Amino acid sequence: MIEESEVAACLRRSLNRYFKDLDGEEPSNIYDMVLSAFEKPLLIYILDHADGNQTRAAEILGINRNTLRKKLREYGLSD
Repeated sequence: MIEESEVAACLRRSLNRYFKDLDGEEPSNIYDMVLSAFEKPLLIYILDHADGNQTRAAEILGINRNTLRKKLREYGLSD
């Protein structure tokens, strides 16, 4: 059995709590909810780690700098 990463375990616990809190309501838009919950803090952390250098942050994330800039705008993290 493959050991679950700490991040994956955290996500699993959060999803379990989310489904429990629905109390019978139908879930919707979970993919976008989870993605934004993880992506925004990830971008903030990596950008801080790169001292605000978007080129370096994009390299660390393994994405194109223009993609990073687009995501920063989407989350209201750029000027």
